[in-house]
Amino acid sequence: MDFGKYKYEAAVKAREARKNQTNTVLKEVRFRLKIDTHDYDTKVGHAKRFLAAGDKVKAMIQFRGREQQRPEMGVRLLERFANDVAEVGAVESSPRVDGRNMVMVVGPLKNKAEAKAEVRRQKQRDEARAENERRAQEKIDTSSAEPVTQTIGDAFPAELLAQAAQAQAPEQQAAPEQAPEPQAAPEEQAPVAQAAPEQAAPEQAAAPEPAPAPQQPAAPQQPAAPQQAAPPRPAKPTPARPTPGPRPGPGRA
Repeated sequence: MDFGKYKYEAAVKAREARKNQTNTVLKEVRFRLKIDTHDYDTKVGHAKRFLAAGDKVKAMIQFRGREQQRPEMGVRLLERFANDVAEVGAVESSPRVDGRNMVMVVGPLKNKAEAKAEVRRQKQRDEARAENERRAQEKIDTSSAEPVTQTIGDAFPAELLAQAAQAQAPEQQAAPEQAPEPQAAPEEQAPVAQAAPEQAAPEQAAAPEPAPAPQQPAAPQQPAAPQQAAPPRPAKPTPARPTPGPRPGPGRA
């Protein structure tokens, strides 16, 4: 048996046990016999939160002066408190007098582990609901989307489109006025077409033109005489340069 492996496994088990271990804590809620309604509701809310988390609640009423002579009023207040937190806790010890105080202990209906598991599940449900809402908001509604075309005009701003529409309006108004002109064209072309055969008839009736006279053959050209080459020019004599004499030395004057 490997002793090191045994120690390691024992440490892992102890760690897991500590992780799942729950310690119940005793929470304390204090009242006065003449507590106001709003303050009482606040104390009840704190007690419900403690019990839902798996902790015990110790309800304590403090008596002052002649209030100690009316313990039944404290019992009625603690019973009212027990009825208000009955959905998350149960009474473990009935009210008892402890000096100038009256004490009652209320235990949770679920233990600490179950309460933590419930809180964890509730947190996961809230996160899942928030994630679904976020996805629903990010989803694009394509049911009412307008069709997209591949023309450049879709990228033009509205001002340019309005100017283009204003510029095309006069042209569309002038187009119907110019439409009747092509209808008069056949009437004008009809007399022209009728006059064309009349002009062609006199031209055909005219006398034929005389045939051109035959051309005489041109005389052969004589070859030109060769030109004599010009005599070469004599070269100009270049004058001889005088040779310089010896220069006088520094000692000669």
